[in-house]
Amino acid sequence: MTTSSTHIDYNAPYTRPVREGNWFQRSERWLDERGKGAWIAAMVLGFIFVWPVGLALLAYMIWSKRMFSGNCAAKRHHRHQRHHAMRSAMSSSGNAAFDAYKADTLNRLEEEQANFEEFLKRLRDAKDKAEFDQFMDDRATRTTQDDVEDDDAKPA
Repeated sequence: MTTSSTHIDYNAPYTRPVREGNWFQRSERWLDERGKGAWIAAMVLGFIFVWPVGLALLAYMIWSKRMFSGNCAAKRHHRHQRHHAMRSAMSSSGNAAFDAYKADTLNRLEEEQANFEEFLKRLRDAKDKAEFDQFMDDRATRTTQDDVEDDDAKPA
């Protein structure tokens, strides 16, 4: 009997397909990976074969905002990335000096971001005010010109 030098563990987790969640979550993930078109196709097929299923899919798509939003998979990936970044930013490194530096830097960046957003708001407000003032000036000159034309048109 010969023995092989390669030992393969067929029960290792990487050999089995990953099946996290129940069938509904797996189906939702599968449809999200394929985009909004897959959701619409599933809804239409649901209406054709079993109309309550199509109606339930339509209600779910509206309720979960999949109907009127962009790509489902991209948004889910972006949300997951943001959550992962926040979790890693808030976790301790074990070095107290570095953690204090990191906390100070994050606070400074948050303050700068708030100041920048406030600046952008003031900039938008100033632009809106300038556009409104221009509109009012144009309207006033137009009204004045119409009054002059009306006075010229009336016989004395």
